[in-house]
Amino acid sequence: MDITNQIIWLFVLAIPIACISWTVTHEEIFKEPREWCVKQSKNGRTLLGRKTFYLFTCEYCFSHYVTIAFLALCNYKLFLNDYRGYILAGFSLVFLANVYMSLFALLRQAIKKEKVEIEKIESQTDIETSLDNKKV
Repeated sequence: MDITNQIIWLFVLAIPIACISWTVTHEEIFKEPREWCVKQSKNGRTLLGRKTFYLFTCEYCFSHYVTIAFLALCNYKLFLNDYRGYILAGFSLVFLANVYMSLFALLRQAIKKEKVEIEKIESQTDIETSLDNKKV
């Protein structure tokens, strides 16, 4: 695979890695298993057990394992055609997936802030309208 295709693959493969990592560690659909993992990561009997369960609660940690799965699935290597290519690809994918997740988190935060501001303005408008109606 030429370098241009490798770079394209890098940016594209990071998208599903970020998506899966974010979904498992943040979204409502995995809330109950994630809460159980949080409890196990805090109250586990062994260090290995606590760390194993913690990886399901941290998007950065979890993205490493998702990346390993994608490397195995896609046989993607970056720049070098041996094990070193897997290592370069793995850390590059993890980095880029976490950049994507950080940008997504900032976007969601901005949207949530905007919704709260809109609701505040709407509630103030409703209060002013009701006060104006009482005066008439």
